[in-house]
Amino acid sequence: MKPFDATDQAILLALQRDARQTMADLAELVSLSQSPCWRRVRQLEESGVIEGYQARLSRKQLGYGVTGFIHLQMENHTAEIAAAFEREVVALPQVVACHNLSGHYDYLIEAIATDLEAFSTLVRNKIRCLPGVKEIATSFSLKEVKAAGSLPVGT
Repeated sequence: MKPFDATDQAILLALQRDARQTMADLAELVSLSQSPCWRRVRQLEESGVIEGYQARLSRKQLGYGVTGFIHLQMENHTAEIAAAFEREVVALPQVVACHNLSGHYDYLIEAIATDLEAFSTLVRNKIRCLPGVKEIATSFSLKEVKAAGSLPVGT
C-alpha cells in the first residue's frame, strides 16, 4: 500500500463524511483547484482505495427491527463446500455482512429481519440449509453503539 499524502488523506476523509459533495466543494475543502482534485479522486478510484459510493439507509425506517448475529461451524473445510456456502450466503438479501473466522466458529453472519419471527424463519429455512453447516448459535443486537463508519486514514 502506498502512503497517502496529507491531501489524499483529506480527500478520503471528506468523501467518507459526504460523498455527494460537488468536486468544487471538495477541492475547496482540501485546498486544490478542481482539475487536480478530480485527478486525485480518479486515481484513488482506479487504484481501488475508493471502492464505490453508496447511500447509508436506515434499517429502522425500512422496517428492519431486528439485527442478529449467526455463528456457524462447518461440517468440513473443503474448498468446494466453502465456495458453495459463500456463494449462497452472498445471495441472501437479509445478510448484510459475513466473515470467515478463526476459532471455534467458521463464519459470523450479520443479518436483519423485520421481527423475531422473520429472523427465526431466515435461520431455520435458509441459513440452516446452506451447504456444510453443522452448528448454529445466534445472538441479537440490543442496541447499536457504533455503526460501520469512516475508516481511519493516515493513522
